[in-house]
Amino acid sequence: MTSTDSSAAPAPAPALSTSASRNVRQYGAVNGLGLWTLFKREVGRFMKVWMQTILAPVVTTLLFMTVFKLAFGDRGNLTGDFEGLNYNDFLAPGLIVMAILQNAFQNTSSSLVQAKFNSTYVDFLMPPLSPLELTAGFLGGAIVRGLLVAIISGIGIQLSGLASLSVTHVWPILWFSMTSAIVLGGLGAIGGIWADKFDHLSAVTNFVIVPLSFLSGTFYDIKVMTPPFQLMAHLDPFFYMIDGFRYGFLGVSNSSIWTGVTYTGALSAISILAVWWLFRSGYKLKA
Repeated sequence: MTSTDSSAAPAPAPALSTSASRNVRQYGAVNGLGLWTLFKREVGRFMKVWMQTILAPVVTTLLFMTVFKLAFGDRGNLTGDFEGLNYNDFLAPGLIVMAILQNAFQNTSSSLVQAKFNSTYVDFLMPPLSPLELTAGFLGGAIVRGLLVAIISGIGIQLSGLASLSVTHVWPILWFSMTSAIVLGGLGAIGGIWADKFDHLSAVTNFVIVPLSFLSGTFYDIKVMTPPFQLMAHLDPFFYMIDGFRYGFLGVSNSSIWTGVTYTGALSAISILAVWWLFRSGYKLKA
């Protein structure tokens, strides 16, 4: 009788099947799920407080239009390049672009400063998101907020009879509204990464955004300015954004429309590249 060898090695455990093994998510060249999640986060962030982020800027734009309408009535006809046009029709596109600029800047800047202040920036640094995907996610939220405020403001101006927004050319409206949102969204991201507190952002708004907005021909034809100030206005990037957007409604502009297209397109590319580089380098975000 043969005894069983108690010292024999135990039989190897069966290998785990492929279906039972751990599923590891594979990402291609673009992490679409992560990018979409970041974009929804940025949009949802400002939509949760829509009365402050959407309604308040629209009301401000309509108040500006109302004040100028009461002040000038139908007497505000222009001279120069816009001779014969009603002043309120001239003013409305400028105010809409100003709303795009301010809200696109505020969206990215406040998002990043809040993330740094609350130490929640790891929420978008830890996931497998590339610098380009982070750039697209943050700028996407800024574009949506800026364009949403612009669309509602335009509808309110048209329905209230404060001005007539008859479209002459569609493509300049689309181009200059998008590039305006991209440039100011990028500037807001740069400011948000650089700033250590909200006072720093207020300084950028008060000493950069507001002066460039008011000196860009939003409220007047720049031809009424003396030559040195006209030159300064032509160096102002906001001038080309407003002038090109206004051309889409009035069919008239203060400058070459293609100069504006080139200028704003170059600024958009520079803004995207600058934000990408900041995320890639981890400036003030990574130890």
